[in-house]
Amino acid sequence: EMQLGESGGGLVQAGGALRLSCATSGLTFKHYAVAWIRQAPGKEREVVSCFSESDGTRYYAPSVKGRFTISRYSSKMTVDLHMNSLKPEDTAVYYCAAHAIFCTLQLSEVDSWGQGTQVTVSS
Repeated sequence: EMQLGESGGGLVQAGGALRLSCATSGLTFKHYAVAWIRQAPGKEREVVSCFSESDGTRYYAPSVKGRFTISRYSSKMTVDLHMNSLKPEDTAVYYCAAHAIFCTLQLSEVDSWGQGTQVTVSS
């Protein structure tokens, strides 16, 4: 059974940094892409970043490009999201999710979700 679990959320001031970690089990990076998806209050979920080992994709939403970095650690089976220069508009619940083979922006195609971790950026 595939399982995903997030950690590392919290409260940070604008301009600060956080590192989120997604612990995975029951999947291989060769067969599943792992994405970070966020949902801000009153807004729809959006794909923030995604990594696919199959085609080497590292996707970043335009709103986070240059500030966030996605990294996968095969020895620990984790996919981390390094978030720098945080802004109040980055406040959201952040989820990690898995999709077969390639990254997708279609959330209906996600195979498995984590429970989410709250990130709050104060101004």
